Amino acid sequence: MSPADPHRPPPRWWTVTLSDVGDALLGLVTTAVGLGIAIAVVDGVSATNPGSVLLAALAVAVGDLVLRPPLRLLARVGGAMGALLAGLGAQVLVAWLALTMLPGLQVANAWGVVQVLVISGVVMAAGRWVWGASDSDYVVGDVLRRARAHARRAGEGGGAVPDDRPPGLLVVQLDGVAAPVLAQAVDAGLAPTMARWTADGTHTLRTWWAQAPSTTPASQAGLLHGAADAICSFRWWDREAGRLVVTNHPDDAALVERRLSDGRGLLADGGAAVATMFSGDAERQHLVMSQARRGIGPGTSYLRFFASPFVLARAVTLTVGEMVKELYQGRRQRVRDVRPRVPRRGWYVVLRGVTNVLLRDLATSVVAEQLVRGAPVVFVDLVDYDEIAHHAGPTRPEAMRALEGLDRVLDTLVRVTAAAPRDYRVVVLSDHGQSLGATFEQVTGRTLVDVVRRLMAEPGVDAVQAGTDEEWGPLNAFLSSASAGRGDRSVVLGPQGRERRDGGDVRPEADGAAAPDVAVTGSGNLGMVWFPRAGRRLVLEEVEARWPGLVRGLAGTPGVGLVVVDTAARGLMAVGPGGVAWLEAGDDGAAVDGVDPLARYGAQATDDLRRLGRLAEVGDLVLLSDVTPEGHVHAFEEQVGSHGGLGGAQNLAVLLHPADLAVDDDLLADVDGVRMPVGADRVHEQLLRWATALGLRTTAAERAAADVDTGRPAGGSP
Repeated sequence: MSPADPHRPPPRWWTVTLSDVGDALLGLVTTAVGLGIAIAVVDGVSATNPGSVLLAALAVAVGDLVLRPPLRLLARVGGAMGALLAGLGAQVLVAWLALTMLPGLQVANAWGVVQVLVISGVVMAAGRWVWGASDSDYVVGDVLRRARAHARRAGEGGGAVPDDRPPGLLVVQLDGVAAPVLAQAVDAGLAPTMARWTADGTHTLRTWWAQAPSTTPASQAGLLHGAADAICSFRWWDREAGRLVVTNHPDDAALVERRLSDGRGLLADGGAAVATMFSGDAERQHLVMSQARRGIGPGTSYLRFFASPFVLARAVTLTVGEMVKELYQGRRQRVRDVRPRVPRRGWYVVLRGVTNVLLRDLATSVVAEQLVRGAPVVFVDLVDYDEIAHHAGPTRPEAMRALEGLDRVLDTLVRVTAAAPRDYRVVVLSDHGQSLGATFEQVTGRTLVDVVRRLMAEPGVDAVQAGTDEEWGPLNAFLSSASAGRGDRSVVLGPQGRERRDGGDVRPEADGAAAPDVAVTGSGNLGMVWFPRAGRRLVLEEVEARWPGLVRGLAGTPGVGLVVVDTAARGLMAVGPGGVAWLEAGDDGAAVDGVDPLARYGAQATDDLRRLGRLAEVGDLVLLSDVTPEGHVHAFEEQVGSHGGLGGAQNLAVLLHPADLAVDDDLLADVDGVRMPVGADRVHEQLLRWATALGLRTTAAERAAADVDTGRPAGGSP
């Protein structure tokens, strides 16, 4: 039994055929019902008898098959936007022909056809939900049918999928899911797919330690490139670039990847990256933030999503439904006075709908396409839970329900792998967790930048603070990809986009005279402060000489747990409200004077802060918020669920892997009495070892031999 499909036996030709027939019948019935209801409620569209509606549903299915080859050609020529326009046009054309050419049906105008498409999509989605069919199955239904057909042809005599399929590796990142939260979801019955894997013994669930900065860019730099040390925060003042760098802006992500990539990332040798921040050096890149300027990928990969009858209409409609659900859930928190909470209005409502429905469905469709194409390693990042948990809280009902939707996506992808040309092993992991807590501003009544200004005690100090716009990342990546080649700058919407349009990212003069006095950023409960005009990192002695009491004032501010600063005399020091810890006093831990400021952050805190304090571009001052005995932290941005520093469950990430792919002991370390990988680079190394063991990576010797055979210089690109 394949680990990629741990709960189902290999499909036989008769079961697959019956499944196809069932899918076809269900699709025909739901299409007919959807068309019937739409025709009944839309003015200007009518039918004289039910048989005409059923015939129209059949015509829609046939029209989809007939138009697919020319649409594929248009998508190949016109790219992703060509696929979108061609697909939309095909859906309208098929519906128009069905409603105007068949007997017993009448339509007055094209607007009536569009209304029929939208209403039919809603009714069909509702019908499949009542029937118990997966939404994701509906989105990738055409890919599933094609995969099953390929599987039947691949089997001897049209029988079962061959047992000798070459292996493959599918890595699914559930963004922001902490190991304790996943355990709660399993117990609550919200993750039946993953629960079944662990109960059947086909998969093993582990925890890995997401080092500070426990952010998506740092973890993905590690997971995909083995270069987590290249990133010190979610956003930072970059001394080389002379400006703030924000990793969920496509141009900035591209800048960072150029620095960290060595060409041999996790997805080298033909892999595929879908909806990730960095590419992992993948050959096939779709919706990748750092590669947005190159577009979202070949148009043919998106054709089945854009052109399948009613799929896009359904996705857009359910996106609106998700927005309505967010408005209701946000109001429910306010009415019940749930605390802590943050405002859940404005653009976030729209972004939740787009991210958690439209872009997730699109990513699911693209991943299914890559599995059917047989990409050796596929990596996808699903951000649904992370986006909701930031605004609702990591264990609030709406966040937990997002895990239920992600589990359904996993089940759908497993169905695809069962008929894919490779025997895919499925690894599920997260990049970090999240921790609950009131925001820093709610605790102190001030933002971090205001506190820093006040303690600097300099009138008119020029301060720059990075905006809070993490939720805009996926949409910015998609829009920048879709507009690739149109202009010299990627699309950046949200607070940072306004700052850039107002000239906020203009590069200072080389001598630093135009740089601000101070730059402040927050990445969850990790805060950083730079003094850009110095042109280098200042030590405590220099900071104290210029701004006496700044460090001690920050350390004594309610909501702040400690401040890390370098010293000329004794290296890195963590300053708390009642004592200090010398982080580089020795390998056995920190030397403490007074009350240990690290005590509340766990046994890993010394190593994490020692490492963080020596990363390139790290702030002159590094702050961690206070952490309560319950594990609550205080984000330096407007998030009730946050990550980035230490405290609570944010550092306890998930690693769910096939039981026959063991985790190597030399990659494990002791964290509070539990053996686990520490840092994304260790997980990257483990993924590389698994890929190599499965024959999915070329070795250095094989690359050298290939260079000789092709006449390239040794060490040439594979």
